[in-house]
Amino acid sequence: MGPSSTDAPQQVKIIEDLIARKVNAITIVPNDANVLEPVFKKARDAGIVVLTNESPGQPSANWDIEIIDNEKFAAEYVEHMAKRMGGKGGYVIYVGSLTVPQHNLWADLLVKYQKEHYPDMHEVTRRMPVAESVDDSRRTTLDLMKTYPDLKAVVSFGSNGPIGAGRAVKEKRAKNKVAVYGMMIPSQAASLIKSGDITEGITYDPASAGYALAAVASTLLKGEEIKPGLEMENLGKADVDMDKRIIRFHKVLLVNKDNIDSLY
Repeated sequence: MGPSSTDAPQQVKIIEDLIARKVNAITIVPNDANVLEPVFKKARDAGIVVLTNESPGQPSANWDIEIIDNEKFAAEYVEHMAKRMGGKGGYVIYVGSLTVPQHNLWADLLVKYQKEHYPDMHEVTRRMPVAESVDDSRRTTLDLMKTYPDLKAVVSFGSNGPIGAGRAVKEKRAKNKVAVYGMMIPSQAASLIKSGDITEGITYDPASAGYALAAVASTLLKGEEIKPGLEMENLGKADVDMDKRIIRFHKVLLVNKDNIDSLY
């Protein structure tokens, strides 16, 4: 289930309801790690298994499960951008909010890799917290294209960001000038991928995350332990950080004109 908006209080309400229903496990992609922490603790105190995705370091989660390796994922974005941009020019990063840990970690790693490998590329402005709103990302992209003539790429860590950015690029007929990359739901992005207004999706299959979350929840509910060497079908072997309670796979999905129709 999901809230009607991306506001963290909506997620808090849903979790409160699940606690009252005495569910066995809760799996979630937190919108705001800090706001949700008290209700996660409440769930744990009630004996409920709490698993997160895209929220490493969540204190009250049993485990955080990631489908991609963060550094490799960030590097892949830069390499795709650099190839399109010729290794120079400006770009902007969109995140869901400045309090989504995973989005901001990816952004930090992307900028670090870019500075180390492509010093002639640069951020045109600070990262923008608009990636969970189609309207906000569209409006922001239109503003940035007008303000920064050297803008050559938009990167969005948040599935609505590429849609809004792609619509802005389409409105301005700028697909040959501004590239759009990001995480996305293929069915939502299909028309813009096909038209070239979204250059490419660099993401992972949410179904893989759902499968991993359900499998780990099942393991824990059986009273079994998560151990190093964990392996799952179609995902391979995981890197299990026992101290930080993070289970990390690496399964990147590239979404482009060639495969978009097979993904939804």
